[in-house]
Amino acid sequence: MLRTVLSVNLGRAQAVAFTDAEGGLTGIDKRPVDSPVAVAAPGPRGVAGGGLAGDAICDRRHHGGDDQAVYVFAREDLDRWERELGRELGDGVFGENLTTRGIDVSDTRIGERWRVGPDLVLEATSARIPCRTFADWLGERGWVKRFTNDAAPGAYFRVIEPGTIRAGDPVEIVHRPDHEVSVSFLFRAQTSAPELRPRVIAAGEALHPEKLALARQWAAAGDVTR
Repeated sequence: MLRTVLSVNLGRAQAVAFTDAEGGLTGIDKRPVDSPVAVAAPGPRGVAGGGLAGDAICDRRHHGGDDQAVYVFAREDLDRWERELGRELGDGVFGENLTTRGIDVSDTRIGERWRVGPDLVLEATSARIPCRTFADWLGERGWVKRFTNDAAPGAYFRVIEPGTIRAGDPVEIVHRPDHEVSVSFLFRAQTSAPELRPRVIAAGEALHPEKLALARQWAAAGDVTR
């Protein structure tokens, strides 16, 4: 199957009761757009937002910045959740910037690089960890536990080469590391499978800096519970 961007999704800041972000705002409700969108490295987290022009990142303590510039989720996983939850889930509903078709996003290796459209190059850095805002936005009982047990969290990417993208653009995997640390592997190491933690260091410098610091601690200590 051809690997493609099914939709490019942007969010606007909305006031809600279920976020701890300053001002009570969230941009999790992302909707597909038809026009081309510029993507670039936004800058350091805490100061910068996301990598897509026009996309609202409200909780900059935990989201956005260079190492979480773009969040990607697979349409195939949304379809699976539709069947399980018995409700329609539109592109962007999980807060993803890009909804893809034909790619097992959670099997993406940390450090894997994609060319999206003619110019944009992205590099996988980490897994999405579910939070209160995500759970309350979906409104599903026990959502954090269910999402964690599924271990298909979607991937965060940094921008290696900026570019402009739109729905329908092809995705080419231009580099796939030979280590075992996929997005799902990292997610399970962080959540349900601490025995995997000493092996995360194999992903090296491509890891999100915070995850790299943890990986170094785990590898040095051999302690799978920290």
